[in-house]
Amino acid sequence: MAGGTKRLPRAVREQQMLDAAVAVFSERGFHETSMDAIAARAEISKPMLYLYYGSKDELFAACIQREAARFVEALSPAGDPTLTPREQLRVALESFLGFVGENRDSWMVLYRQALGQQAFVGTVQTSRDRLVELTAHLIESSTKEPSPDQDFRIFGVALVGAGEAVADRVAGGEISVEHAADLLEQLAWRGLAGSKKKSD
Repeated sequence: MAGGTKRLPRAVREQQMLDAAVAVFSERGFHETSMDAIAARAEISKPMLYLYYGSKDELFAACIQREAARFVEALSPAGDPTLTPREQLRVALESFLGFVGENRDSWMVLYRQALGQQAFVGTVQTSRDRLVELTAHLIESSTKEPSPDQDFRIFGVALVGAGEAVADRVAGGEISVEHAADLLEQLAWRGLAGSKKKSD
């Protein structure tokens, strides 16, 4: 155990515990992760960990809450009102994929580990629904002559789903953030073009 751990301010200590938990959950998965392993990674005693988080479920929920907040914050540049909707979508894609590339452990916990735990699916789905709504709105706003029968929410669902799949490749280092953003942006506009031709 680190000699100075006991003197850390509470807020700093909490972040230390969450950092360790996110890393271990990402590496081992929820079921295979033990509080002992997290305490060891955080260089604290297990009783201290339980003092802050009474159970593994409680600690995992705290991880999801923090990482979701970080994820939303990473997307905030896309809300710049001086950008056109299409520019906002591009910034949103780059921000999303950039976050995944720089925070692989966060991505694994938020979108892979959490979705495998029934108790936490709702939390992840809520943030995902917000992302779908934002994407659908930006695509619709960027479309010069939207057709009445175009379902932009479906476009949002499709693009977010594709984004999640591509994000896995970014997290694995198989593709760069810029290339991934290019692919998803092309997918969005080609899909709209195809849909418009169909309805003409």
